[in-house]
Amino acid sequence: MTPPDATVAYTVLPSPLGRLLAAVTADGLAAVVFVADGVGQAVQQLAERLSARTVEDPPRLAAVRDQLDGYFAGAQTVFDLPLDWSLLGDGFARRVLHATARIPYGQVATYGEVAAAAGNPRAARAAGNALGANPLAIVVPCHRVVRRGGDVGGYTGGAHLKHALLALEGALQSAQRGPAPRQ
Repeated sequence: MTPPDATVAYTVLPSPLGRLLAAVTADGLAAVVFVADGVGQAVQQLAERLSARTVEDPPRLAAVRDQLDGYFAGAQTVFDLPLDWSLLGDGFARRVLHATARIPYGQVATYGEVAAAAGNPRAARAAGNALGANPLAIVVPCHRVVRRGGDVGGYTGGAHLKHALLALEGALQSAQRGPAPRQ
């Protein structure tokens, strides 16, 4: 949770897969979420989740925009943005997100592999729940986490978005199984 007097800057960014709401705090990137409808509703939910005042400020998110544009153009395979990890849960959930952030572009890991990298190899379902609450779509690449049999599994933005992101990275065609994220 952000301090009571904190301001979160946000902007809505276009992408080939739909609009993205991106937000930053003084400590770093706090959210990148797909917005299907109602930007106003998405901004309100963001303000409630972060317990902060929101202000639209596209210039503060220029680096986020540039790196996401590079990602969708196939030129950006690693994000170099400060993240506000304080807003990403704690304990096992945060370890799951850290492990997921280490899955290389174009590769996938299973929910079980991510759970193991987060310190609990028997918690694949809990890892899935943590990823379902990931507020940093694409940047913390939960789309790279698949079911054990190779099925893509669920995705907060919809399975069609997960398929599209994996296809963009070449992970669907090659069915390449990368190394599990390092512990």
